Amino acid sequence: MAAKQKILIVDDDNNIAELISLYLTKECFDTKIVNDGEEALTAFEQYNPNLILLDLMLPGIDGYQVCREVRAKANVPIIMLSAKGEIFDKVLGLELGADDYMMKPFDSKELVARVKAVLRRYQPARAEEPAPELKCVKYDNLVVNLSNYSVIYRGKAVDMPPKELELLYFLASSPNQVFTREQLLDHIWGYEYIGDTRTVDVHVKRLREKIKDCANWSLATVWGIGYKFEVRDL
Repeated sequence: MAAKQKILIVDDDNNIAELISLYLTKECFDTKIVNDGEEALTAFEQYNPNLILLDLMLPGIDGYQVCREVRAKANVPIIMLSAKGEIFDKVLGLELGADDYMMKPFDSKELVARVKAVLRRYQPARAEEPAPELKCVKYDNLVVNLSNYSVIYRGKAVDMPPKELELLYFLASSPNQVFTREQLLDHIWGYEYIGDTRTVDVHVKRLREKIKDCANWSLATVWGIGYKFEVRDL
């Protein structure tokens, strides 16, 4: 189970802070409330939040200064909060490193939506993507790895242009399946490739010059149709 993301709520009005905490807790965030700037800086170090909701007008150290000191140490996202009627320099807040700002009173759904939006922007791209699938097929005396474009034949690396390797991998990853020259042309070279099916024949010929058939597999011609990577049980 993934750990909850942590939100540090900094507001000298504890009633508002508790209300914000309630909204966010319902959305499965973990929250911590502090009521002044000095507490905020201490909590930032100890709590290690994923995002800070930072009120502008705080006793002692104000929100601008808290933002400045946090930003000097880390890139944690910050949303500034300000009550209507307060002097709030939005440009200054953004220049100091705030990622967004909201005016009080605010709608609970909008607050949650903004928190989620800012957090999404800070997610590393790779964290949102599934781990790349390892594209590799192995047979006796043959390993074709499309992930790093390598071929090992009889224990030795074989140099191949990309299209030869892609053709070999495509056939070997579907053992005993027959593909027409047109299908191979479409899969390897793409539908918009301007050429003819002899391109496939030339590449198969080059493959056969580099890797010879083994006892239990071969790059076979299916006469009148196309090619297949034939695997035999011995």
